[in-house]
Amino acid sequence: MHQPQGFHQGNSDLVFKLRKAIYGLKQAPRAWFQKLTVTLLQLGFTQAGSDHSLFISTSSTTSIYILIYVDNIIITSNSSLAIQNLIQTLYQSFSLKDLSKLHHFLGIKVNSDNAGGIHLSQTKYLTDILDKLNMSTAKPIKTPMAPSLKLISDSTQVCHDPSLYRSVIGFLQYLTITRPDIAYTVNKLCQFMHNPFEVHCKATKRLLRYLKGTLHHGLHYKSSSDTEIMAYCDSDWASDQDDMRSTSGNCVYLGSNIVSWMAKKQRVVSRSSTEAKFRSLASLVTKIQYIQNLLSELHIKSSQPPLI
Repeated sequence: MHQPQGFHQGNSDLVFKLRKAIYGLKQAPRAWFQKLTVTLLQLGFTQAGSDHSLFISTSSTTSIYILIYVDNIIITSNSSLAIQNLIQTLYQSFSLKDLSKLHHFLGIKVNSDNAGGIHLSQTKYLTDILDKLNMSTAKPIKTPMAPSLKLISDSTQVCHDPSLYRSVIGFLQYLTITRPDIAYTVNKLCQFMHNPFEVHCKATKRLLRYLKGTLHHGLHYKSSSDTEIMAYCDSDWASDQDDMRSTSGNCVYLGSNIVSWMAKKQRVVSRSSTEAKFRSLASLVTKIQYIQNLLSELHIKSSQPPLI
């Protein structure tokens, strides 16, 4: 073993101490987050219990919210001066790059409108997927899944490339961040990742054709003071012909803006459609409780009890 450049030769009886966190090893993100957390807590921020990557600082006139994903940071506040002061303070402890107003974050494009709302989309991410799969010139279709299609694991034709199938499903899972309309279809296709057949590959191709025709779809959030929580849920009883389990689906609105959605197979077999719906309702209630806790930490009070 040789000393790195810049060290004096000699002292062969000494050892090197490796600071693992700065060499891009597995503990690096954890070490960075711990350091950033300590700094923010010293600056008077509170770490949210509902989401440990969210930090909150409020006063009588100013509220600042920080959202962290590894080394990506979003800062928002009702005071632009407070944001600039915070950035200057963080410059004293970290080497930062200020990208100004938020336009892209983790593959999500953020567009602001004149009314104070924002539009979230993954158009570029989806375009890259279609190009990679040679689907950019595919003929669009109007629905993500054939209404009468019942996917099962028993089929005569095996998928010719299971690895590609799994990769595509992984891409589509990330796309559901801004596309609630494909959540149910992606959930169904995910259930066959361990052993896909040709029928599942064809269903995936149909979904990609649907996405080709809805390339610019996304989420639009209006600027509103309405904090009423309204939620919907349903289930399809024994829709899985392999194990007879049901699939739950729900979505939650804050005012007129959708903030949460889900499609997930239930863990146990329901003996009736009523039981399946109650399980879906129970899952939704726990989600609403989480959202209420998060809103409470953000100092946002709902105008009235949630409506399901």
